[in-house]
Amino acid sequence: MTTYILKRILQAIPVFLGATLLIYFMVFAMPGDQIAALFGDRQPNPALLERLRAQYHLDEPFIVQYFYYITGIFRLDFGISFSGQPVIEILARTFPVTLRLAVMAVAISFVLAIVIGLFSALRKGGIFDNSMLVVALIFLALPIFVLSFLAQYFLAVQLGWFRPTVGARNDWGDLWLPALVLGFSVYATTMRLTRSSTIETLNQDWVRTAYSKGLPRRRVIPVHVLRNSLIPMVTDLGTVFGILMVGATVTEGIFNVPGVGNTLYQAIIRGENPTVVSFVTVFVVVYVLINIVVDLIYGLLDPRIRYVSS
Repeated sequence: MTTYILKRILQAIPVFLGATLLIYFMVFAMPGDQIAALFGDRQPNPALLERLRAQYHLDEPFIVQYFYYITGIFRLDFGISFSGQPVIEILARTFPVTLRLAVMAVAISFVLAIVIGLFSALRKGGIFDNSMLVVALIFLALPIFVLSFLAQYFLAVQLGWFRPTVGARNDWGDLWLPALVLGFSVYATTMRLTRSSTIETLNQDWVRTAYSKGLPRRRVIPVHVLRNSLIPMVTDLGTVFGILMVGATVTEGIFNVPGVGNTLYQAIIRGENPTVVSFVTVFVVVYVLINIVVDLIYGLLDPRIRYVSS
């Protein structure tokens, strides 16, 4: 297992370097004067422009700029935003908020998907199964911003169960409403995957053998059926967690969540390129780590999987 982990980390290095090079090129190699654009219609002092270009190494060739950037990343130095604030401080303030939101949303989606998907598979073709499939299709068809506004209006404004917006108060209890929206928005796909995987597992020979040996259903379903059905769910939920970490921009904006997505959107609007590049680099790291963790969980769920060095 140790050899496998080291191998995956080594494989992730060229992925990280290639992704960051592409990201840096797409952001900083665009035509136009990024420093002058910050001043809008005002005409700044030329000496000030030159000093700012030198500070951000924009007067250097592109490959030299990237070298400064990537060596800073390995020192955990994400640079300074155009507003003068260290990007690492912005990340330290916003990343935990989005992490809490993503964990809550994935937990909600995971619990709902297992419970409803399992019961739907065990009652395939019944009223419950058909009803849950219709509900899943409705959630798939609803855009995230529509679901956000509906939840905000009915659950927060009309019923008063939650606060309409998050704002500065963003502890675990303050994130329930956006977490519910995100959880239900990704629940449908995970539930359908759980249902189909459980139905396929129920038809396997080892399940019929377990029943023929006289094992009770309360033993067969969780041990022989559910455990094997969780393997495709792990991949899906790993991807979902990565998506929620980097793609909750709309939900964070609607509920005024001071997280990574909302901050990244504001940085793009203001032309804060150092912030944009550093945030997206962190997203790449998150995706790589999630993929490694997902592969490790495979070995825990399915003992037939063995990692050997090649």
